[in-house]
Amino acid sequence: MEIFPWLLDFVLHVDRHLTEFVAAYGLWIYALLFVIIFVETGVVVMPFLPGDSLLFVVGAMCGTGMMELPLIVPLLCAAAILGDQLNYSIGRYFGPRVFGWEHSRWFNKRAFTQAHEFYERHGGITIVLARFLPFIRTFAPFVAGVAEMTRHKFTVYNVAGGCLWVVSLTTAGYFFGNLPWVQQNLEKIIWALVIVPGLIAMWGAWKSRRAAEAEIDPA
Repeated sequence: MEIFPWLLDFVLHVDRHLTEFVAAYGLWIYALLFVIIFVETGVVVMPFLPGDSLLFVVGAMCGTGMMELPLIVPLLCAAAILGDQLNYSIGRYFGPRVFGWEHSRWFNKRAFTQAHEFYERHGGITIVLARFLPFIRTFAPFVAGVAEMTRHKFTVYNVAGGCLWVVSLTTAGYFFGNLPWVQQNLEKIIWALVIVPGLIAMWGAWKSRRAAEAEIDPA
């Protein structure tokens, strides 16, 4: 089975795949969700995993009784925080050498550059804002490590951003995910959760690049 077509199908139909997993494996769904969130935020070569849409769908499934919201929220908060801590540590280890790496199947140089420009523009608050931006979310803690942000400062932003991200999206799914209109347009909503934040991140990176070029060449 080709991995990328399957991943695309999983992202666009995450509700169906998670429902099937619950029916087949029951409580193991909690372990699966922990791993997905941890890997997406903690492994810099996995920025394509679902995040926002997954949390929204999880909240909707909690609304139908398929999962327990008081259990899943702290579990996924822990996964998001621990994932970012790992990613930050990897960035600290590799440091400035990252700027010389070439784009490859396992390292998206363009996404790294966008995250770095976003970080240069917004500073530490990037760790919080990036939680809601696909791709940037995966690279932001890595960039913070490369930029040698202190671990204490990073941890404060990491905990705040991770909890805000998980709680806001799962709660939104819990209260609104099972409304008839939302269910009828769920695939469009998932596309929006992927594309709109991505466009915002690209626009922010473009503005940062323009500002940097203007400083170099004021004329």
